[in-house]
Amino acid sequence: MDVDKLVYDHPELGKFKVHRSAVGAPEIYELERRRIFDRCWLYLGHESEVPEPGDYARRVVAERPLFFVRNRDRQLRVFHNACPHRGALVCRSDRGNAQVFKCFYHSWTFDLSGALVGVPDIDGYGTGFHREEMGLRSPRFDSYRGFVFVCFDHGTEPLRDYLAGATEYLDLVADQDAGGMRVIPGSNRYSIKANWKLLAENSIDGYHLPALHRSFVEYLAGIAKAAGRSVTTDGNRRGVGRSLGNGHGVMENDAVYGRPIALWHPSYGEEARAEIRTTRDRLIARHGLDKALRICEKSRNLLIFPNLIIADIMALTIRVFQPTGPAGMEVTAWELAPAGEVGIRLRRRLDSFLTFLGPGGFATPDDVEVLESCQQGCRSGGVEWMDLSRGLHREPRGTDELQMRSFWRRWQSLLAGTPHVEQYERGLPPDAVPKAIPPPAPTAPAD
Repeated sequence: MDVDKLVYDHPELGKFKVHRSAVGAPEIYELERRRIFDRCWLYLGHESEVPEPGDYARRVVAERPLFFVRNRDRQLRVFHNACPHRGALVCRSDRGNAQVFKCFYHSWTFDLSGALVGVPDIDGYGTGFHREEMGLRSPRFDSYRGFVFVCFDHGTEPLRDYLAGATEYLDLVADQDAGGMRVIPGSNRYSIKANWKLLAENSIDGYHLPALHRSFVEYLAGIAKAAGRSVTTDGNRRGVGRSLGNGHGVMENDAVYGRPIALWHPSYGEEARAEIRTTRDRLIARHGLDKALRICEKSRNLLIFPNLIIADIMALTIRVFQPTGPAGMEVTAWELAPAGEVGIRLRRRLDSFLTFLGPGGFATPDDVEVLESCQQGCRSGGVEWMDLSRGLHREPRGTDELQMRSFWRRWQSLLAGTPHVEQYERGLPPDAVPKAIPPPAPTAPAD
């Protein structure tokens, strides 16, 4: 298979296409495991999930069981969830607080910094046994503004460099409250019988909103109409799609459906007006008018390559999708909120989180059905290519596909092992085009 020919990228012809085998071929999935998920920085969790010493949370990232914990010195530690003795899981609950981690197989015990502190009948081992060499292993990890990432390749660039232009949008999230942001305990989990890249596309695609999510648009328009406000039902919003480098992309639009941080909507009720106005004034005083209004009045769907979505819209959702095969994925979503947000303000936010983005909300069932439909249709034959050419001939808009093309260009370069070049497109100044990024050299996996 010629993986370097799976993406047909010719902006000068107004053509950008992806071969449909990219979302179904088992050999493509195996390449992705080695060349993308073994090399890229991948989201693990948020520092707020483990605020106190002994707090821990476990995850599966790129099919690897991991957990992260706050040690006694309040430092964040990340470990492979495997006993160095015989490989059994040492962290067996999704979250909690512990003083030590004890392997249930042979009772080897580890402290919060991963050191081996207990071995039954340690005298059974000879002089070649060194306790200090048998602690829990850590992958490479780092964090940015509370978002924690892991990487299984020592040759990949540092996290800050990898995030490139995505840091601007993570800052817009982290700066929404002076006291910081926190993940609300609990999550949504569901599976989709579709290729993971289809959800990456869908999450930053503004073109489908008025068609696929029409029931939601009409629901909110009805609330607005009852409150005496005029709102269109065609889903059109002013917006723009941007490439952020390294395959990251964003869709940023006017937040016509309200934002729990500081943009009132009739669905919040009249009693919320004054409180939201106070929050808005506080943000303006702290950040200045331009940045504050961007935080308050713009919504953003941010994709951090390859599989993290920050949906900063009518809720603020962290969504991760882990591939389980060429035509399957597991999705987990958490709600992020200002640290001091409680009571009715938090209930209003969580209602938005569930009403639109929850597994039984307005949007998610629509998205699951259409992505599974796309997966089925791509197997039918007849048409070889998926088209992502929208907007190549004009200034980028929020309903165009520039941000999705950025994702596919990075995917192509990593899979083929070729330098990554962000193609010049209409409306982008030449100095905004990143230089070619050489493919990472394969190295030994991180410990």
